Amino acid sequence: QVQLVESGGGLVQAGGSLRLSCIASGRIFSIDAMGWYRQTPGKQRELVAIITKGGSTNYADSVKGRFTISRDNAKNTVYLEMNSLKPEDTAVYYCHADDFSFDFWGQGTQVTVSS
Repeated sequence: QVQLVESGGGLVQAGGSLRLSCIASGRIFSIDAMGWYRQTPGKQRELVAIITKGGSTNYADSVKGRFTISRDNAKNTVYLEMNSLKPEDTAVYYCHADDFSFDFWGQGTQVTVSS
């Protein structure tokens, strides 16, 4: 099992920045990709950004150029630096990890961007 704990969400004005962190514990040696998803009420959870153990990244088109995902394997932590935030970025952000067999999710952290 892998446990994921997010932090860093909050309320910010449009144009502002936030940094999310996610610390993994448990069977961390088995983790490959880690990433961030987000969800708003009535909508499906969507991919924001993902990073593999080797450092390859992929971003949703809506956040390219504004968000940066990074990973510190020594600290078992993945980060999401969010800049130029827009009201449409408001959502619950979930940390995700997979070990080729299972998906693991954090409890989510709320990000609210006011206009």
